[in-house]
Amino acid sequence: MYYLKNDYSEGCHPDILAALTKTNLEATTGYGLDEYCQSAAEQIKKVFSCPDADVHFLVGGTQANFTMISHALRPYEAVVTVSTGHIGVHETGAVEATGHEVLTFPSSDGKVHTWMIEQALTENPDEHTVEPAMVYLSNATEIGTVYTRRELEEISDCCKAHGLYLYLDGARLGTALTSSQSDLKPEDLPRLTDAFYIGGTKNGALFGEAMVIVNDGLKRHFRMSIKQKGGMLAKGRLLGVQFGELFRDGLWFRLAEHANAQAQALQKGLKEKGVPLMVDSPSNQIFPIFPDTQVEELSKDFAFEIWGKADESHTIIRLVTSWATKPQVVDAFLKAL
Repeated sequence: MYYLKNDYSEGCHPDILAALTKTNLEATTGYGLDEYCQSAAEQIKKVFSCPDADVHFLVGGTQANFTMISHALRPYEAVVTVSTGHIGVHETGAVEATGHEVLTFPSSDGKVHTWMIEQALTENPDEHTVEPAMVYLSNATEIGTVYTRRELEEISDCCKAHGLYLYLDGARLGTALTSSQSDLKPEDLPRLTDAFYIGGTKNGALFGEAMVIVNDGLKRHFRMSIKQKGGMLAKGRLLGVQFGELFRDGLWFRLAEHANAQAQALQKGLKEKGVPLMVDSPSNQIFPIFPDTQVEELSKDFAFEIWGKADESHTIIRLVTSWATKPQVVDAFLKAL
């Protein structure tokens, strides 16, 4: 069975496993206060050019999202995103469970646009509705598209004009920043957002995400929110060791580049065979459309996600490459077609 189902099924990059093994018997301070977490945080602040930011390490993306959103918002405040946004459709109502409504808008390209923010504010004008107070976006998006610098600047300007927080989910930030269609640089994120997280789980780590808080107003007591939401790992060193390796000598970027390269080779091959695509994705998630009978045949040898129906007899599937995907897997899929 060839695996193209997601980008987090493999364990971790060998360098990370070696570092975890090497430090396995060391005794350090817990709860993310150890020297490995501190060193990794400094590496991240250097790479993203945000020396005054606070960096915290959490285990997973859903945990990072509902912890930040519930920390930032008052009980009557809501967060704005697109209808495919991870917090709206793939986190079992985690944000709503903390008492905050998620206001969603349809988006053909998977991206937040300023008109959505303006409409959310117009539709929620007074004390009889929730108050939009944060905009949530993912980069790369849930359908593989990526934001340009201009797009993120426009959203950032709109948020600042209305006094809204801008929070970026970076589960696949590596593949976004290394995409051929992206002109964003690491230093743009702290300039344009109030907080963002750097994905490790989907880019070579065994597990873990790094939350970067830029806005001073969000820094106070964030560790208390982490603890209250069950996200404070006693063995916090495990996260620091991993991110220390990811940001040593650019490994995090190289792993994302590899995932993108395999996906783009796959997408190119699909196009050459005349296979229609739900979206032209520049990152590591590809969404081809096949007849149902072909999907059934492909599923015998390949693991992938069923995304949805294109029509009565055709299905959209999602193919995802990872830091560990070998070119032979891409070749095998194209040959199977």
